[in-house]
Amino acid sequence: MRVVLASQSPARLATLRSAGIEPEVVVSGVDEEQVQSTDPANLAAALAQLKCRTVAEQVGADALVIGCDSVLAFDGEILGKPTGPDDAAARWRRMRGSSGVLHTGHCVRLHGEEFVEAAATVVHFADVTDAEIDAYVATGEPLHVAGAFTIDGLGGAFVRGIEGDHHNVVGLSLPLLRDLVGDLGVPWHTLWNRA
Repeated sequence: MRVVLASQSPARLATLRSAGIEPEVVVSGVDEEQVQSTDPANLAAALAQLKCRTVAEQVGADALVIGCDSVLAFDGEILGKPTGPDDAAARWRRMRGSSGVLHTGHCVRLHGEEFVEAAATVVHFADVTDAEIDAYVATGEPLHVAGAFTIDGLGGAFVRGIEGDHHNVVGLSLPLLRDLVGDLGVPWHTLWNRA
């Protein structure tokens, strides 16, 4: 079966590869600002759905398309990707020593049938120093990810723990994805195409 990942995230691609799935990558190019919601789970799900539908229109109904998007709910705000280095540093100064909830929306589509759901994982941030924040932001890594952090890269040392699915924090919950493709009638193991 043709599997298409509607995301440019290297972490999502690596997660699927580590699970035995080698997808094609087709970036949706959608304007994320067109989707608005005050509920982080709904926002993440709506963004994932928009990306999935946009790519599905490009690749055709016979492909299994997977769309994902993540946002961080922190202190009553919804945080997507930072606007730049100053924004990323300011976020980290607020987040250090605190916790937030990372919401990742997942959408799968095949033959016009679609399922959408969001997963949530609590993330506990370490009490990092100003020097650590400045050095991390200078790497550029937090500038391209929701919440301005990664758990599978340099930022992993700044996450002191999580409650929930680790893969969800990376950007794609494998257990949830397995359930969603199962809802489409596709057994998970039939997607394994990587040696």
